[in-house]
Amino acid sequence: MKLSCLALAVATTLGAAPVLAQEVHFSTGPAKTVIMGLIDCGQGSRPSAVGEIVSDDGTLRTVPAATQYQTAPHAPDLYNACAGVEPDTLGDVNLDAIETFDTGGSEAFTAYVFGDNYFELYVNGRLIAVDSVPFTPFNASVVKFTADRPLTIAVMGVDWEENLALGSEAGRGSRYYPGDAGIVMQLQDANGQTIAITDTDWRAQTFYISPLQDRGCLVAEGQIRDSSDCSTASAQDGSTFSAAYWDLPSNWMASDFDDSAWPNAVAYTNDTVGVDNKPAYTNFTELFDAEEADASFIWSSNLVLDNLVLLRKTLE
Repeated sequence: MKLSCLALAVATTLGAAPVLAQEVHFSTGPAKTVIMGLIDCGQGSRPSAVGEIVSDDGTLRTVPAATQYQTAPHAPDLYNACAGVEPDTLGDVNLDAIETFDTGGSEAFTAYVFGDNYFELYVNGRLIAVDSVPFTPFNASVVKFTADRPLTIAVMGVDWEENLALGSEAGRGSRYYPGDAGIVMQLQDANGQTIAITDTDWRAQTFYISPLQDRGCLVAEGQIRDSSDCSTASAQDGSTFSAAYWDLPSNWMASDFDDSAWPNAVAYTNDTVGVDNKPAYTNFTELFDAEEADASFIWSSNLVLDNLVLLRKTLE
């Protein structure tokens, strides 16, 4: 395993502060549950629990992520079975009744987002809204906002977990099944024209990887955080597995943040993510799978083990 030291990243933007490589830290075993569930959607939904664990550098880590779910505005629902919002098509949604978030700009935009499982959306450095359902049932959101161009869209994506700090859940006959992730988005202007979709032009960086059955599988060097050689096999006992962490830059969502050393996002198909049985997605294929603007599910290079990923794109 290659561990990174504090060093200048190879790629920087002229005139911008350099991106520093960050050291990876680890924890082993399960976290202590501090919140039993952020919401309760009743039988059939998974508990959106939050945990804490101390990593090997003495830092108290929040898993699966330190979010602003309890304090930030929740994104309006496009589809949310938990709230009884279940339109069959986009035509059944009264978009005029959706609130608009004012970020101080003059141009109107609408973002349609489906996240597996949770997202926080920033525009030009300001938090606009967070996903209303952290885990399940799967939902979709519509976020209307005003802003000025250029637009820097920044998204925190979190793959939630039942086994806290062990990146897994009960599934497919196993107690420790590492589920997958993914974010898909279409952004429209005031005229309903698509101006951005999720694709490989976005930047994506990983900050939490779990479960690691063997730490030696992980390559962590500079801005490279590669878990592609790590096992994604499920297990009946994963209580001794490890997790890897990197500290989030405080200004990662800012317009002037230098993300040039981050890898490009990786695109995944609908079949890979497994959304064919999720009406929060399939009821809106005219948005997410539009013929002229077919958005891709994006994430880091490991859709299964990389559980906290930051995503960025700037539109001039």
